Amino acid sequence: MNTAAQSREFRPLADRMRPATLEDFIGQAHLLGPGKPLRQAIERGQLHSMVFWGPPGTGKTTLAHLLAQASGAEFVPLSAVLSGVKDVRHAVEVAQRRQAVEKRQTLLFVDEVHRFNKAQQDAFLPFVEDGTVLFVGATTENPSFELNNALLSRARTYVLKRLTDQDLVAVMQQALQDHERGLAAANVEINAAALEKIAVAADGDARRALTLLEIAFDLASDEQPVTDEIISEVISGGVRRFDKGGEAFYDQISALHKSVRGSAPDAALYWLARMLDGGCDALYIARRVVRMASEDIGNADPRALTLALNAWDVQERLGSPEGELAIAQAVVYLACAPKSNAVYVAHKAAQKDATTRGSLEVPIGLRNAASRLMKELGYGKAYRYAHDEPEAYAAGENYFPDELRGTRYYYPAERGLEIRISEKLRHLRELDRLIGERGK
Repeated sequence: MNTAAQSREFRPLADRMRPATLEDFIGQAHLLGPGKPLRQAIERGQLHSMVFWGPPGTGKTTLAHLLAQASGAEFVPLSAVLSGVKDVRHAVEVAQRRQAVEKRQTLLFVDEVHRFNKAQQDAFLPFVEDGTVLFVGATTENPSFELNNALLSRARTYVLKRLTDQDLVAVMQQALQDHERGLAAANVEINAAALEKIAVAADGDARRALTLLEIAFDLASDEQPVTDEIISEVISGGVRRFDKGGEAFYDQISALHKSVRGSAPDAALYWLARMLDGGCDALYIARRVVRMASEDIGNADPRALTLALNAWDVQERLGSPEGELAIAQAVVYLACAPKSNAVYVAHKAAQKDATTRGSLEVPIGLRNAASRLMKELGYGKAYRYAHDEPEAYAAGENYFPDELRGTRYYYPAERGLEIRISEKLRHLRELDRLIGERGK
């Protein structure tokens, strides 16, 4: 067996099946369909620095290889996990020599580019700017948060989407039909239903789909089909895409929160299950559910906050699965409860005045007269004790600094318990109005 053949033998199927041409590339039609700018740039070899942002196994590295091939550039890979500024500088020096001697461009591909810190990212800038290297970065994280604005301004960002189950089946079919790089030479059969199960388990990741397919073939006997038992064994224990602290994390907690706010208990349960399935800390979810209870239900149903706190307590005391069930109970209750963000809006408005209106004085009648001097200065003078007033309400009294007299922040929603609160406040304002008219 020659060296090249040995190399192919020991390379994983996913690496062997990496598309060598655009025609072999499956998925990302929004970027690579006929007439799309990225496809035209590749076909014409007229390339620019770019960032590929997308989930694992969607073709970021493959596209970088195709870019280098189309432009005739030297493909130089760097991993942000393993490389530092020294490696970047060395790659640039080699690229400068290649440009001077061979008149050939270098495509510098940086995988996991979001893992480079600011200084490391800055090291690229002059050489991206002057064309020494064609920079292509790959990231699973939102470039807006992870990459320097200076680097983003010099590179166009392309968003890659997770592959559909149909895309993944097509990727596996390619491997099954390829005699040189794939599995066509193996004396093993696999049916369409098995491929579909692998596609679902791969969760949009072509690399994962091909890895699972290769394992299934390794477990099968020669001239025997891949059985349901083998497929069940291969796909068991799969965890859906969920990057703690990353883009998927914030997307999913946002979806959970918005489902609760939108009174969609079924969708809320789905996103809760997705996050727990992905390994999210249940206590983090419990804390966010408490936030939802105050922000989106508020005084329309104060029981929501109590239930959310109880669920948090159950999770801390009992752990999984009892705690997760309690969180699910709270999520469903919140989703079904009447909604009001009146307290949230009022709190934000009061915060704004507190931070922008300066240190307004407490009205002298509201101050605590804790000493003789304070009493002589009028602290607490003319204060009306509410419990001694009709309806335990001192009509017409002002509790604001004088500059904010009459300000309103809290406007109860006409839903749930806040209907009663709204009625009470309207009655009290009417008492204030009557007192005001008598004083005129």
